[in-house]
Amino acid sequence: MGIVVNQSIKNVIITCLGFGIGAINTLFLFTKFLEEEYYGLVSYLLSASNLIWPLMAFGVHNTLVKFYSSYATKIEQNRFLSLMLLLPMGVALVLGTVGVVFYTQILDFFEGENAIVQPYVWTIYILAVALSYFELFFAWTKVKLKSVFGNIMKELFVRICLMILLFLVCFKIITVQQFVYAIVIVYILRLGIMCIYALHLHKFRFSFSVPNNYVSIFKYSVLILIAGSVATLLIDLDKTMIERYLPIENVAKYGICAYIASVIIIPSRAMHQITYPLTAKLINEKGFEQLRELYKKSSLNLFAISGLLFILIICNVHELFELIPEEYELFIWVVLLIGAAKLFDNLLGTNNSILFNSDYYRLILYIGIGMAILAFILNWICIPIFGVTGAAIATFTAVFCYNLTKVFIVYQKFNMHPFSPKTFLVILCIVVFGFGFYFWDFAYHPIVNISVKSILIVVGYIVLLYIFKVSEDINIIIKRVIPFLM
Repeated sequence: MGIVVNQSIKNVIITCLGFGIGAINTLFLFTKFLEEEYYGLVSYLLSASNLIWPLMAFGVHNTLVKFYSSYATKIEQNRFLSLMLLLPMGVALVLGTVGVVFYTQILDFFEGENAIVQPYVWTIYILAVALSYFELFFAWTKVKLKSVFGNIMKELFVRICLMILLFLVCFKIITVQQFVYAIVIVYILRLGIMCIYALHLHKFRFSFSVPNNYVSIFKYSVLILIAGSVATLLIDLDKTMIERYLPIENVAKYGICAYIASVIIIPSRAMHQITYPLTAKLINEKGFEQLRELYKKSSLNLFAISGLLFILIICNVHELFELIPEEYELFIWVVLLIGAAKLFDNLLGTNNSILFNSDYYRLILYIGIGMAILAFILNWICIPIFGVTGAAIATFTAVFCYNLTKVFIVYQKFNMHPFSPKTFLVILCIVVFGFGFYFWDFAYHPIVNISVKSILIVVGYIVLLYIFKVSEDINIIIKRVIPFLM
């Protein structure tokens, strides 16, 4: 776990900074400098492109991680990487052609009260292309076990650029319309930088020959394409469906609550950058004992850390919304349900990596399709009845069923699960601290209130983790950090 802990710590710091900047953008700058409908527009465009890019990427970002370590020579690696570059391009050309032919019909889809989307529909395609190739080159760096720079580009670059652009809107240097177009330029620029870095790590030479196992690669890519699309659907389907049933400003309101809850995924996003390629390598080398240890440790560490974030969010969210303009109301059940779904994701540890890099990825594919259909049906039913909260109900239910199924499959096929007695100790800490501090407020300014409660929660939670030795890795980190604080 040495390299995992090392790069994970760096990635956690980067991801925390990214989410911090993102929180400032989401909660304060967007709400201050953009009108509700334009905030909703930006949220919708990004969510729609997030739904499309996994289809455009053709699963190559996962395929690259799975197969790269199986090639021994530079020639074989270059053949494989060349194929990885061509597959998304083919899909992008097909989707682009379809989009041009049916562009008028696509615009008609956005008639009515949300017609503001029409002039910007084409940006969804460009954003999807930029996202798909960025993820490809990010995966390229992951297989070299160099995830930190890619994580900087993923978590920090766009958010810093958005912050700058929002201030440019504030000072009337650019218009809101130009702001939307500038976002597209930022994503294209990020792709270019990531491409240069990936090519620097691997002295690549394009090859017109295909790998000998191209059939297996193609089959895996097709299945992972669908599986990746399913996972993205479960994340962003709710926002796109809100646009169909409610005024577009509700996308922004839901997005704020969902973003606050999504802070819980910081530990998993940081750790998975390095554990995913390691899992693929262990499976290829049949190192199942090491895989079992990685599975349990990653689950416990992620759950303990994300549990603390969950408590901090739930106990401070009311005070946080006192700092946001009144038109952006708090939907507490959205925060709770989306937060609980993200917490469950962390509890799974390397579960996804094990499934997508094993011979059983087909099973999760079929189940994932069923869960995506379930999510669509639930959103279709719940949003008209419960409004914005209905989207959270649908997402939580689909994610819960999907994750439970994935845990069961890994247990059945590999005879391993992520749980231990210490898992339930963490659950107890989350429940006690959650109920203990949710109803406890100080008669201070919201910022002071948040600061005091957060300090008490963090200190108390970490002390308990350390005393009960919940995780060896966490205790090692605490011992290293304490001397710097003394």
